[in-house]
Amino acid sequence: MASYSKLTDIFLIQSHLDIALEDSTTQEEKENLVHQYLHNIDEKEDLIIPDFEDGLEWLNTDRPLSLRKELSGKVVVLDFFTYCCINCMHLLPDLHHLEQSYSIEDGVVVVGVHSAKFPNEKVLQNIRSAVLRYDITHPVVNDSDARLWQELEVSCWPTLVLLGPRGNLLFSLVGEGHRERLFLYTAAALKHYREQGLLKDHGVGIKLYRDFLPPSILSFPGKIAMDPSSKRLAIADTGHHRVLVVSNTGQVLHSVGGPSSGRRDGNLSEAQFSSPQGVFIKGDTVYVADTENHLVRKINLSEGKVSTLAGTGVQGTDKEGGALGPQQPISSPWDVTLGNTGGDVLWIAMAGTHQIWALFLEDGKLPKGSDSKKGTCVRFAGSGNEENRNNAYPHKAGLAQPSGLTLAPTEPWECLFIADSESSTIRSLSLKDGAVKHVVGGERDPMNLFAFGDVDGKGIDAKLQHPLGVSWDESSNLLYVADSYNHKIKVVDPKTKQCRVLAGTGEARNGIGPGFLESSFNEPGGLCVGEGGKLLYVADTNNHHIKVFDLETKTVSLFPIVGKPEVDAILTTATSNTHAVKKIPKLPKSAPVLTMPSITVSSGHSVTLLLKLALPTGTKLTEEAPSFWSLSAEGNEWLLEGRAVTGRIGDLSEPISIVSSIPAAPASPDPTLRLDAWVYCCLSEGGACMMKAVSFRQPLLIGSTSQEGSVAVTLEHAF
Repeated sequence: MASYSKLTDIFLIQSHLDIALEDSTTQEEKENLVHQYLHNIDEKEDLIIPDFEDGLEWLNTDRPLSLRKELSGKVVVLDFFTYCCINCMHLLPDLHHLEQSYSIEDGVVVVGVHSAKFPNEKVLQNIRSAVLRYDITHPVVNDSDARLWQELEVSCWPTLVLLGPRGNLLFSLVGEGHRERLFLYTAAALKHYREQGLLKDHGVGIKLYRDFLPPSILSFPGKIAMDPSSKRLAIADTGHHRVLVVSNTGQVLHSVGGPSSGRRDGNLSEAQFSSPQGVFIKGDTVYVADTENHLVRKINLSEGKVSTLAGTGVQGTDKEGGALGPQQPISSPWDVTLGNTGGDVLWIAMAGTHQIWALFLEDGKLPKGSDSKKGTCVRFAGSGNEENRNNAYPHKAGLAQPSGLTLAPTEPWECLFIADSESSTIRSLSLKDGAVKHVVGGERDPMNLFAFGDVDGKGIDAKLQHPLGVSWDESSNLLYVADSYNHKIKVVDPKTKQCRVLAGTGEARNGIGPGFLESSFNEPGGLCVGEGGKLLYVADTNNHHIKVFDLETKTVSLFPIVGKPEVDAILTTATSNTHAVKKIPKLPKSAPVLTMPSITVSSGHSVTLLLKLALPTGTKLTEEAPSFWSLSAEGNEWLLEGRAVTGRIGDLSEPISIVSSIPAAPASPDPTLRLDAWVYCCLSEGGACMMKAVSFRQPLLIGSTSQEGSVAVTLEHAF
């Protein structure tokens, strides 16, 4: 069996290089040091690493890649990451910048080696969603058993490993914040091996998954919040880099930002965000955690303006704070909520530094802290160490990527509840004395961030998996939790510390069942209580939907987004030199058009179309080219309230339910619904793949009287 190298084999020689680079003063000195290092390390013929295992799942390529074949002759940057890791997210802009500076033809290929922490992160579909969400455009391999990680003896996320053109070890970079070294090492390696004639300019078969996606009004919605007085909702439409403000019936009132990422204050029509996550709405003000811009923003709806309240637009490393907001660097704010400490204060879940911060909107004072002037942005709790450490002194407590916040303002609580994602716990932070306490999940060892699971129970016996959202219901004194990686919504009684499942099957799917436990979700990231505790709104992130729980009838429904969408695809890109997502294709001429018998309905009715499709014998759906449907009403757009309605087809074992409502004042007595479906399938044993399509026409006859009720019709076709 061949003997391969691991990172410890270059540790000593690279340590000498690192020390020398620290002592060097000019760029020329640094380049000469790295050049000499490469000359020395090239003399070690045995620094070859093992290839990727056969049978691994790949994304963004048209075939599996090999260090001995497709990647031979390239300088390869291996990014060992797991998609929940905030430090891994912080590294992505560096890799994106590297890919913009050096193309594959120049000789540089970045390969993401996904080595999961949580069981949920081993699932290809979930990794695929993360690749889309974070706009990763380089090849990614799902090394679900972390074999290459173990072979190289990688120790933490993220770790970059640079390889030479024969799969030979060159450098490693552990953690984030090494952009200068990454570029120095890459440029030197390209020059070194180009002079030796060892670089090749061939392609590696890039095939971006995002280019095959159907449109969707929402893209990876992160969080949702409701203003109780106006009953308006704010939605962080994260994948579209925008914030929507909608009525409680789903009517879009404002769309701010998007469709591409950017950073700009100003009028609502020109403002830009970058993957906003947390939102909080009160009256005409929306506070936004503008996560990838490392900013906290304010949308003033009455003035039509967006402004920056905190952050400089560059990721900060400061773990103390104390400067005025726009001068204070911050790191990946993930959620915000409004409170009071003698004056209004905006609490911030600062995922990037594992802390809770305060932005004073008026003069105030933190528990166990000094007075702070209006505009000050300062740490409240968390040492900055990534830990599951509870403590009576807020600065000595340790948090692990806090990602959700909610305020319980009244006695006996007077605290913030925190979804602490990487410790898989729910914690409380007292607003009276600053004490950080355990509520549910995790375990007692503050250094163990691997105590996760899916178990109902009390306190430490309950187990969660990477929860991202929390919402407090003051009317019932219950805490709702988005248990994201378990694909469930849970409810916690903080008085008894009992935690139980409220909704979800535990499978990453998209379904609405007859009850809570029969409905399914896919990494829900946020939620909020509405209508005085009667409703619960859930951002079903990877399903690109908002779902509504009626807590009285125990039913789940889709929340409609009504109004002309400002974007026409699930993902768009931030740069002009990359491809936008493809729009819905035209039906092929060979697609059958099936006109169904007319059905009689009334205004106020809902029409449920049950789509039943059967694949050709011996074929299966192709995941890499997702199938989808599209509902339209040509010439009668009022029937769908001006919207294009689409959805994915991921399972043909059961009918797909598509619901349309007849408005109170129909503009025509005989409109026709059109349902088109595109299905991508391959032979089960491999080989040929094909696309099949069908179009249904469903005429409607709308009666003159108005009445509630529903009508269902089955649209069936075998390809």
